[in-house]
Amino acid sequence: MTVPARLSATLVLVRDGGDGTPEVLMVRRADRGDQNSHAWVFPGGILDATDRALHAHFHDSDDAQASARLGLDAGGLDYWAAALRETLEEAGLLLAVDAQGRAVDAAAHAPRLAAWRAHCRTLARGEGGAAFAALCAEHGWRLPARVLHPIAHWITPHGMPKRFDTRFLLAEAPRDQQVVIDGVEIVDHRWVNPAQGPEEDAVMRGPARAVLQDLARHADVKSLLAWAAALSVATAIQPRLARDARGRLAPVHPSHPSFAEIGRIDPQGGGHAHSVIRAGAPVILSDRVQRLTANNGGLMTGPGTNTYLLRAARDDWVLVDPGPDDAAHVQATLALLKNLNATLRAILVTHTHIDHSPAARAVKAATGAPIHGRVADFPQGQDPGFAPDVPLAGGEALDFGGGLVLHVVHTPGHASNHLCYRHDRMLFTGDHVMQGSTVIINPPDGDMAAYLASLAALADDERFDVIAPGHGFLIEQPQRLLRALIAHRRKREAKVRAALVALRSATLDELVVRVYDDVGAERHPIARRSLLAHLLHLKALRRAQQADDGRWAAL
Repeated sequence: MTVPARLSATLVLVRDGGDGTPEVLMVRRADRGDQNSHAWVFPGGILDATDRALHAHFHDSDDAQASARLGLDAGGLDYWAAALRETLEEAGLLLAVDAQGRAVDAAAHAPRLAAWRAHCRTLARGEGGAAFAALCAEHGWRLPARVLHPIAHWITPHGMPKRFDTRFLLAEAPRDQQVVIDGVEIVDHRWVNPAQGPEEDAVMRGPARAVLQDLARHADVKSLLAWAAALSVATAIQPRLARDARGRLAPVHPSHPSFAEIGRIDPQGGGHAHSVIRAGAPVILSDRVQRLTANNGGLMTGPGTNTYLLRAARDDWVLVDPGPDDAAHVQATLALLKNLNATLRAILVTHTHIDHSPAARAVKAATGAPIHGRVADFPQGQDPGFAPDVPLAGGEALDFGGGLVLHVVHTPGHASNHLCYRHDRMLFTGDHVMQGSTVIINPPDGDMAAYLASLAALADDERFDVIAPGHGFLIEQPQRLLRALIAHRRKREAKVRAALVALRSATLDELVVRVYDDVGAERHPIARRSLLAHLLHLKALRRAQQADDGRWAAL
């Protein structure tokens, strides 16, 4: 059972270093035998139950204003209170003004502050806010709010033994004050360049690294403060736990390709999801879908080709994309079927490129399951032995019993015979949609106009909300991705047209360098195929023409 996340605040203090570049205060936590032991962090901690007592001592903001800056209905000023209180407790830095609005001379109050900090270590949990409020009342100190700017919001993943819901606030460090660590919770401190961090082998968690990366984009404290002041409400970032390539549990950022899949198969961080594709290792995606990835990863295949098994009735299963002509992958597939005590009812093929269909014959020979699919219009260079027992055109609803109905969608473009299969809000897309990259459109079987039309048709289809691609992890928000792919292709085609206008006349090799200048030269031979598809599309639109010598020009 996951533990609740405790509300906390941390203060990112910055100052101009000797060379004019920003420095940020980082402190190192003591060894408490937990996930944050020895970690370099920013001063901060958990909100105390009595931090509300400090509201009356803020002179330039109230709870409603602070809450609005955090996107909360109420309680926002508690984060400001906790950040200032914890910074004083841990680092000995006081951000406060006197009755005349002048910065408090912390050095003049050093003995009193030292005694107060020692007293705080004897308090029961939750009483720190009241103690700080009493200190402020005794000396007439007022606390600033407007100089603290919310810059980030991180929530610890489910599955961690301690979880925090943390708001990061940024402020300029008080001048003429020296850091004095408490020596109990904090055992060291550094003023560091955000681009470098405390030291090369420092223990530092993802949120701290992400904040440093944001700070490193700015040349001085003035620009940092201006950036922070202009930010809107920070979106909460909550990583998910999954096992990495070494089998270790580690947080996975929402931007990682595996993030959506982890949330579907292991939302509580139990440790059975992985952030890497592991060839030959079955992955249970749902109670009726499993994935097995071939060991054929590479430039064209990403982490490898995915084979999917879908359960129909109790022991009846259907296979989508048997994969390449690879004996090890075939044996792994058959072993998984045996482990499931499965009878294979059908083999479905999305298209006949050699990383997707050739294994169909070996699987059929071992199981007797019929092959479903479609023959390519231009089969040269594809699976030469593909011969479906059940030819598909698109539009069929294949009922395999047990509630498993697969709707066949013809999606030409990457290949003329490309098919997607939809079931229960999930779309199996083969190579029509790949994770993390665009697909190659290779004429004559590949057709850019057909591809764009296929993408548009799926983008308007609300009957699925997750994509199971031929390469990579499950993908959520598919319509958004499909529209982004269309926009990318349109942008690339506009670039082709602009290059034609600028060069007046050009060969494919001359164009690919200009049109794909954002792609490494090692990928240009592959990009050349899609470039030709774009040119043929422009030719069909009467916006480009090809001369007898093979050179292209704008129309």
